[in-house]
Formats: sequence, structure tokens, C-alpha cells
Amino acid sequence: MAAAATCGAGTLSSECVASEAGQSRTSSFQRRGKASGAPGGGPRLLSIAGTRPSVRNGQLLVSTGLPALDQLLGGGLAVGTLLLIEEDKYNIYSPLLFKYFLAEGIVNGHTLLVASAKENPANILQELPAPLLDDNGKKELEDVHSAKPPEADANMKIAWRYQLQPRMEVGPVLSSRFGHYYDVSRRIPQELLESSNWHGFFLPEHTPPGLKGEPCFLSCGYMKLLQFFQNIIYTEGFDGANPQKKQKNILRIGIQNLGSPLWGDDICCKENSDNHHRLTKFLYILRGLLRSSLSACIITMPAQLVQNKAITTRVRNLSDTVVGLESFIGSERETNPLYKDYHGLIHIRKIPRLNNLTCDESDVKDLAFKLKRKLFTIECARASLAVLFLDRLSV
Repeated sequence: MAAAATCGAGTLSSECVASEAGQSRTSSFQRRGKASGAPGGGPRLLSIAGTRPSVRNGQLLVSTGLPALDQLLGGGLAVGTLLLIEEDKYNIYSPLLFKYFLAEGIVNGHTLLVASAKENPANILQELPAPLLDDNGKKELEDVHSAKPPEADANMKIAWRYQLQPRMEVGPVLSSRFGHYYDVSRRIPQELLESSNWHGFFLPEHTPPGLKGEPCFLSCGYMKLLQFFQNIIYTEGFDGANPQKKQKNILRIGIQNLGSPLWGDDICCKENSDNHHRLTKFLYILRGLLRSSLSACIITMPAQLVQNKAITTRVRNLSDTVVGLESFIGSERETNPLYKDYHGLIHIRKIPRLNNLTCDESDVKDLAFKLKRKLFTIECARASLAVLFLDRLSV
């Protein structure tokens, strides 16, 4: 009971996930001393595909699909948290981060929940980038999708010395590497999509024309979306209070263009909106669902279109991690020779403080990104350092 109470508060750590499943992992063919897990008698960390514990605080992490971004965020995105992507001006590069996050979920066998008011989620999944795999990764991928569930008497055919070995979760583990690289010039294989478990929320299909929500609380779109989230989390066992009956898994939630007029919000149209509290209340409730479930969420938002900057500040405060993209398209930097090697800047505006008073912050502040033929990369902006150096010389 003590373990359950501890895991119920805040985000879910790897120890909480381990203690939740420690009681049901003892085989009748295993000795009690070996089945207990770790040598010290404590619970062994439960292996969930595509996750790893943080070396700082033991928090369970998932990859964003971009290893360079994982490193900037302190190792990855913590389970139970929300990542806000502030879209670039013309919304060209932010969808790539959104698709990387979803593609990483499919590669690791995670359940996806994709929500959009503009594009059908099925079409979004069709445009996910293809993973770059070596020979070992390809073989493991084939084994994952061709594997069949073991027979009931399979344990009787295994040698006794192998029965004493720690048993791992049987699941779609693609490789031991945390995070993968993707080829944006190719689409994800169709067989991967067909074997994946995903749920789509397309706003026009869930809100009949003319239907409006309560003006003092949430818009109809936000209300329907929260109900959809809650139903998936509870019915499929991602809720931390109701453990999953089958193999442990992660729910990856992706919400596209949140706060735009397509969601029935007017914060991008009016500076003094009467319904500015709708978005913040939605995020407050969403964070409550994330904190008590094995899930991680990414949201893209047109922050540059929000008329009232106070709303942007509140949205950032309600997010655990905030990353902003600044594209050079249409700006003076596009023709500046100092920035000729890059397509824009990436700003790490907020790093989560989970189970800590401090957070891991990168020493590198001048970060730029560029989109190559196959890869989206994040690098240190040498141009910014050069400008700073020239400024100091002039002084």
C-alpha cells in the first residue's frame, strides 16, 4: 500500500513501475530467492520497450525521436509529462518534431493517440519518416512482427538453468539503443503501421456543426478531446491506479496546432479574448491525466499567432518542457552569410524539474537546426558565437 501511495503522487518513476509489477512476475518453476529480482531483495526495474530510467532522478524516460533533442532535455521526455513545441512562423519544421515523436512510438511498439483539427490522423501516420536501421535492427524488427505468443507449456521445454535467469518483458523491443534516427525522405513501412496500435481524434468527426461548448468552461472541441483521452487511458489500462492486465506499454499522445481557430479558440484572433481561459483549463486537466498514467504528450501550438503574450506565458507555465522553433524564412537571417548553413534556431525555453529542486540545463545556449536531405539535425550555432566574438572585439 505504501508503494502505491508513493507512485500515485507526481510523475511515474521507474521504481514505481517496477513495484507495480513485482508481485505477479514469479514463475512456479523459479526459486523464490531468484524470482525476487535485484540482488538486494528490492524490486527489479520493469523493462518497457523504448524507455530507460533517468540517471539523475530515476524518472522513466522515453525518446522524442530526435537523439540530439533528448540530450538537451536531460536524457529524454519523462513519462507523465507534457512537451510543448512552439511552431515556427510558417509551420514547416515543427511538424517534423511531431512526426519524429510518433514514429519513435511505432518503432518501439507504443500505443499512439493522435489528435488534430486540421488533418486526419490516418494521413499524418502515413507521412511518418522511415527509421534508419542497421542489419541487427532490421533482424530484430522482423523478429518482433513475426513473433507468436508462447504456448502454455513452453516453460516445460526450457532447461532449468535458463529458468533461473531473470525474465524480461516479451514485447516489441527493436534494439537496446535508446532513440533512433529517421530518414525524412522516405515513409515508414506500411507493415509497421498495420501492426501498430493507434487511436485517432479528428475534430470534425467528433463535433457536429453548430454545436458549442459552455462559454464559461471549455470549448466543445477541448471537452470532446479530454473525454477521448480519459476513455483510452482508463479502458486500455494506462492509468497508474488501474494497472494494465497485459504487458506494460506507453501511451504517446500527440496534439497538433492546439489553440488555433480550428479548435474553436480565438486567442489567435483577439488580444482581449473572453475565452482565453479555455486553453489553460484544458492543459491543467490534461496534465492531471498525464501525471497518473503511463503516457507522454507532445503538443504543437502557433505561439507566434497568439495576440496576448500573457496567455503564452501561462501556457508555458502549464507545460513541463517548452521548445521553440524560429525559422529563418522571411527574415534578415535568411540572406545573412553567417547563417547560411542553418535553417533556423531552436530555443529550449523550459526544462522540467521532476523530483528535484534543480533541472539539467545544457551549457550550449546558441542552438540551430538544419534540414538535410534525410536528417533533421540540431547543432551549435557557430554564427552566433562569431557575432558575439566580433562584438567583443569592437568594444
